[in-house]
Amino acid sequence: MTSDQSIKKQLLPWFSARKGDMLAFLKELAAMETPSSDPGAQQGLMDWVGGRFEELGMYVLKVPGARTGGYLYARSRNRKRGNPLQLLLGHCDTVWPGGTLPGMPIRQEDGRLSGPGIYDMKAGITQIYFALRCLKDLSIPVPVTPVVFINSDEEIGSPESTAAIRRLARLADRAYVLEPPLGPDGRLKTARKGLGRFTLTVNGRAAHAGLDPEKGVNAIVEMASLVQQVYKLNDFERGITVNVGLIEGGISPNTVAPTSRVVLDVRVPDFASGRKVEEAIHGLQPSSDQIGLEIDGGFGRPPMERTPRNRRLWLLADATGRELGLELRQAAAGGGSDANTTSLFTATLDGLGIPGDGAHASHEHIRTRFLEERTALLTLLILLGPLKQN
Repeated sequence: MTSDQSIKKQLLPWFSARKGDMLAFLKELAAMETPSSDPGAQQGLMDWVGGRFEELGMYVLKVPGARTGGYLYARSRNRKRGNPLQLLLGHCDTVWPGGTLPGMPIRQEDGRLSGPGIYDMKAGITQIYFALRCLKDLSIPVPVTPVVFINSDEEIGSPESTAAIRRLARLADRAYVLEPPLGPDGRLKTARKGLGRFTLTVNGRAAHAGLDPEKGVNAIVEMASLVQQVYKLNDFERGITVNVGLIEGGISPNTVAPTSRVVLDVRVPDFASGRKVEEAIHGLQPSSDQIGLEIDGGFGRPPMERTPRNRRLWLLADATGRELGLELRQAAAGGGSDANTTSLFTATLDGLGIPGDGAHASHEHIRTRFLEERTALLTLLILLGPLKQN
């Protein structure tokens, strides 16, 4: 462990004394509505957060997106050349559209802080800032240089920021992802399913349903057969799910349907399962040569598996939590995050945010009693020495 007793004794009192500041910071973030679908809405938050990191003596770079709100990158201005890096990763976009706040206001009551984006994951951004501020205020040296990355497109699959995340993860000794933890007991996420999207398009031939139906080729009927085939790929015991989430087809009730289209959501626990399912989907064949079948898509987020380096980082986190009197637990999540990407290149620990509930739901909230201890945990994890040199 890199932390000694004197450091641990300083952390919790420091955070307890600043709990009000932390809550005010988080409320400020939540008051800035930042839907993924509105790139312009991200800029105010990026500017505000960037200014706070600059006050800590950090170099801040804001990179605009072509179709998204872009991302923010921050690191210490006094970084030693050749020093290993650690990646602190979060996102500022939310699933909530602009204008949500009047019907879902920010509320603090009964030990909860509620509001759009508070749990997923503006609390995590708050933790990053205050962990780094604590280390600066207490003049505690950090052996592995923290690099902060906040993107604005995570909720839509990180289409523009993934390339930058990959570059940083390749350089990083480890990555801490401040997504919400899992469940009311706040389990850290040490595995995530891979997420794939596939589109099947069937092209048949239109005909009048009453006058000459035999001249048509019904694309919907063909698609019904294909849907049954892909549904058989589900293996719930192994964690493989293939969901037919969207289906459309035809042009009118009295016309033999010339086209039909489905969109599949596929989730797998590991790379081997992903390859098998992807091969099966792309291997689908039409029932006759009169039918055209187009298959597009693949896995946008690879699985985050419990690799040896990820397991090692979890064990270090577990031991670090015990130093603070925390009994941490780990879990696998069905959804994806940017941890799926970083895990390909470096040791990754996800779900380091604040326990609560209601991600993407109207009761979204954090439980404020966890704010100090989970931010202290992150601070101690930042103080770990280089993993790749041990």
